[in-house]
Amino acid sequence: MDQESRKAAVGVAAAAEVPDGCRLGVGTGSTVNHFIDALAARGLALGCVVSSSEATTARLKGLGIEVSELNSAGNLDLYVDGADEVDSAGNMIKGGGGALTREKIVAAASQRFICIVDDSKLVRVLGKFPLPVEVIPMARSYVARQMVKLGGLPEYREDFVTDNGNQILDVRHLDLVNPVEMEERINCIAGVVTVGIFARRRADLVLAGTDQGVSRITP
Repeated sequence: MDQESRKAAVGVAAAAEVPDGCRLGVGTGSTVNHFIDALAARGLALGCVVSSSEATTARLKGLGIEVSELNSAGNLDLYVDGADEVDSAGNMIKGGGGALTREKIVAAASQRFICIVDDSKLVRVLGKFPLPVEVIPMARSYVARQMVKLGGLPEYREDFVTDNGNQILDVRHLDLVNPVEMEERINCIAGVVTVGIFARRRADLVLAGTDQGVSRITP
């Protein structure tokens, strides 16, 4: 089974986890797009749907799914999103697509978080994938210097602006053995909007597409 087929299979599996009347948050990315397509095919009567990015909003609306603002929707039952890396404890690196801040907000507002990936994203320890850090533009160089002090090698993601009007630093070589501690340290740096470590709000269930089918990992 090729990678796209694994993504499609896990998207269908995640859509099957969504009950009628669910107050649903939807993430961003290629695997999530398969989930959105499978969700639309089910034709559920959902309580509300909140999107984590402009791209996801456009795809949902294109399939006839109404999108609500989180401010009016309130707390959500379930959030479904992908990850760039996820470990066996449900800790994740997210933000390869640049939507990490909105993703973290919607995840925090959700009672349950299902992470959907193909098995190439499963890791023992986070950190091979460059860690995205969303920053206020005027603080980019300052934050980059703080990343160096933490042992990282930051790179400015050129020609990219987040949906929030901010910029991204992709940081390599950080020690993420303790992801909760590093998430808190980076989030405390002035000028950081948020960091792409999802450890304080981990996944409750990981669905991973493999050659043998969809694997369920409960952290």
